[in-house]
Amino acid sequence: MKRVLSVALGFMMAVSLAGCGGSSSDTASAGSSAAADSGDNTLVVYSPNTDSLINATIPAFEQATGIKVEVISAGTGDLQTRIDSEKENPQGDVMFGGMNPSQLEKYPDNFEEYTSPNDTLLPKEYQNYKGIISHYCLDGSAALLVNTDVFAELGLNPDDFTSYEDLLWPELKGHIAMGDPANSSSAWAELTNMLLVMGTPGEYDEDAWTFVEEFAKNLDGIMLDSSSKIYKGVADGEYAAGVSYEDPCVGLLVDGATNLKLVYPSEGAVWLPAGVAIIKGAPHEENAKKFIDFLLSDEGQQAIATTTARPANTSIQNTTDLMTPFSEINVAYEDIDYCAEHKAEWQQRWTDIFTSSVE
Repeated sequence: MKRVLSVALGFMMAVSLAGCGGSSSDTASAGSSAAADSGDNTLVVYSPNTDSLINATIPAFEQATGIKVEVISAGTGDLQTRIDSEKENPQGDVMFGGMNPSQLEKYPDNFEEYTSPNDTLLPKEYQNYKGIISHYCLDGSAALLVNTDVFAELGLNPDDFTSYEDLLWPELKGHIAMGDPANSSSAWAELTNMLLVMGTPGEYDEDAWTFVEEFAKNLDGIMLDSSSKIYKGVADGEYAAGVSYEDPCVGLLVDGATNLKLVYPSEGAVWLPAGVAIIKGAPHEENAKKFIDFLLSDEGQQAIATTTARPANTSIQNTTDLMTPFSEINVAYEDIDYCAEHKAEWQQRWTDIFTSSVE
């Protein structure tokens, strides 16, 4: 696997190695075709994914297929802009991660239709979206991280903290870390999760908004500008609880944190599917299809299960015993299209609620 890192929107590139294969002397730029230089038995993958997910899946795919992969890493926005700028002469084959309904709506003509035959291995809630986006793993949007030491200082028993409703405890006022749903994708996912389960389940109704208003008051003006500040702040003892997402929270436990507890709210926790899609006009379209087929196969899903991301095939369990099995969690299923349709409206409503709570 050859790893190419995107440094800026202008697509200046620096190459580093991760996994196996490749050469550190190779370079690539927007004006050159890395795929054309590598022969037909290659695949160029654009990805915003973490190193752990890349290193778990790409070498396994290479070993299974003999296809050599070049990974170009950057943020979702930069990669989507790059794909759009290259659409007259595509340089990449696959967008691995960073694919969701809003991205497809923004760039509707940049991706090919493809539904893998392995799509039927997934639960129907996580199967292919509009014949274009295949889902390979799940991001837990409802993860409440608790610092047990701070709870003790506040006279609270962390074992009694089990739900969104418990975020309203008076003792927690001013001790909760939350991001801004108007700017953070993970905080937005938390807001929609609350709206899904805190009123009439699945209705996103006014009862749910009443809870959000009470929750905003208990934040006591705390709204952080970075998702990492939430879980890091809880780990460092700055906050008693953080409204975060699963992957980094489990990562802290895997790294040996002993004063942290991860809570999945009893009202229901959503896992949003992460997507992959073939770039329209991909130079190696058949290899791109094989890549998606692999990700959705049992072998690919088992590779993902070695990380702290969850396989989209929920019958395959993660290998670390620090991840709670789905069978022990009240899993809820978000209406993705409905939430996307109301995104701007709900983000503004949150902003108004939070602003009013600190006036």
